[in-house]
Amino acid sequence: MIKLTGLLLILSVALTLYTFIDCARRDETEIQKLPKWGWLIIILLTGIFGPIAYLVIGRNPLKNLPKRKPQKRILPPDDDPDFLRNI
Repeated sequence: MIKLTGLLLILSVALTLYTFIDCARRDETEIQKLPKWGWLIIILLTGIFGPIAYLVIGRNPLKNLPKRKPQKRILPPDDDPDFLRNI
């Protein structure tokens, strides 16, 4: 019984640590429902329920992130076909 309690305690601390670091490193635009500082306080003060709530509610899924257009690569003159055609 003591081993199970110890394992649950270690898992709880690991989950809290993971979600705290994840929340702290994310940009404000990737966190929803509360500001970043609010999630950090909830994660630290609510035991196991805060980290689970953050994972379920607080993070934006990757599909909702704004898509960036790929930037056009600048070619040096000797690799640019348009420049070479004009010579």
